[in-house]
Amino acid sequence: MQAPVALETLLSDLVSEDDLRAADAVQRLAEVGEQACQPLLSLLQSPNPDHRWWATMALSEMNGSTATDGLIRALEDPDAAVRQAAALGLNQRPAVSAIPRLIRALGDPDRLLARLAAGALAALGREAVSPLTVALRSQDAAVRIEAVRALAHIEDPSVVPTLFAALSDPSAVVGHLAEEGLNRMGVGTVYFEL
Repeated sequence: MQAPVALETLLSDLVSEDDLRAADAVQRLAEVGEQACQPLLSLLQSPNPDHRWWATMALSEMNGSTATDGLIRALEDPDAAVRQAAALGLNQRPAVSAIPRLIRALGDPDRLLARLAAGALAALGREAVSPLTVALRSQDAAVRIEAVRALAHIEDPSVVPTLFAALSDPSAVVGHLAEEGLNRMGVGTVYFEL
């Protein structure tokens, strides 16, 4: 068993520009727990995007509302990589309080972030169905694609009517993803020629 390391040392390792030291610090900061959250939240204000990214990664490994609040705040970071790390963290630790910002992220120009946000919303399950259904009415096809992608991965009967309605979306991708979701749920689709 490793001897305890001072919080200051772990934070120094986190921003050391040495990826191995920083990755180890992420894990060890998670072991420290709540005591490490406030310094990590302070790091989210750093002018250095790498520092903000590593702080977000560390918060992703922590439980509790303070860490979750930090991840939600990081979804608004100016750096796409930090926003991606926050969405990935919220995928691992779903939080209902993140829904409004995750919904906004579906329209982010960074499509990886949009996909990760869709995954985080899908991880919330039934809690995200209503906001995703609203997002599916967006004028932006990219938002509709990510909204239906998330809905298609929520295994709840409440999504079936929405997925059926999405079959007639002007975007072929939305229709395809809706069909995949219905098939995954064992509902399937039948087309009749009149």
